Amino acid sequence: MALSLSVSYEQAVQHRLVVNRLAERLPAGSYVQAARFGLQDTAPRDALIGLHARVEDCEPSAWQAPGLIQTYSPRAAVYVLPAEDFGVFTIGRMPLDEGQRRAIDQLAAEICRDLAGTERRGGRHELRGVCASGRLALRWTTSALYFREVPRPEIDFVEAHKELCRRHLQAFGPTTAEAFAWWSGLSRADAKEVWGLLAPELLSVDLEGRPASILAADEATLRIAPAMQGARFLVASDLRLFGQDRHGLFIGPGQKQLIHLHDWFHPHGLMLDGKIVGTWGRRGGRVDVKVAGPLSPETRAAVEAEALSIPIPNATMSIDIAECQ
Repeated sequence: MALSLSVSYEQAVQHRLVVNRLAERLPAGSYVQAARFGLQDTAPRDALIGLHARVEDCEPSAWQAPGLIQTYSPRAAVYVLPAEDFGVFTIGRMPLDEGQRRAIDQLAAEICRDLAGTERRGGRHELRGVCASGRLALRWTTSALYFREVPRPEIDFVEAHKELCRRHLQAFGPTTAEAFAWWSGLSRADAKEVWGLLAPELLSVDLEGRPASILAADEATLRIAPAMQGARFLVASDLRLFGQDRHGLFIGPGQKQLIHLHDWFHPHGLMLDGKIVGTWGRRGGRVDVKVAGPLSPETRAAVEAEALSIPIPNATMSIDIAECQ
């Protein structure tokens, strides 16, 4: 198919921010809608901070709001997901090979028999793969991981894979089959096959000289996506929206640093008006920020207000901003 749309990097990022609800916050309580693409929760309460960046008046308990569920998916990390989409993010990342699926299902059945209806504290490395069965849900408290049996989702196997691919295209488009494989945890061969099933729904684009695709239904949104205004504290997993592969255009692998200020204690990103201008880290209620260059008094006040509004449970928030060259 000939490339029919030329997209700049700035357009791509603006589109991704809009679709991921990072350009304008959702109304208070819209946690299920905010978690539509899954929110990674690997560092203490990253999913909560991700919800805060997307929803007005976010509450400290938002990560466990009704309608949300946790499991390993899709990047073999703990994710907060809409419970109604549990099958998409579990069954949708099962391998296409029947023998491999059978092995996962057998292990899931063994674990469920062992649980006997109880919730148990985890640490079993095999949980990462077996959660794709849709038989197990997680509860991560930041200090301990618990797992329990849940009913297997009633979703068609092929449709689950197609919908997972659609979510990837919606969240990270313009994107590629290779990026989908990395994000979903599917093998490259399986990801390519699933990608092919969506061919009638795709529109080929040129992203800064590289071929990519979006859902054809998203073309209008991509063309008119407004620039984001204001300050947001983004967790490291949300920085993928800016492109962290070796080309700096798509999501991993690669995890390239977006600016030179990133380090082990400042893995996250400060976004101002749709651009990453600083990094930040948190210990308890203290937010430590490094920014590239001086901030105007108005911008500094906005950044401080945003940091102090982060709803960390039982924490009195404070902020320290270092202006770096």
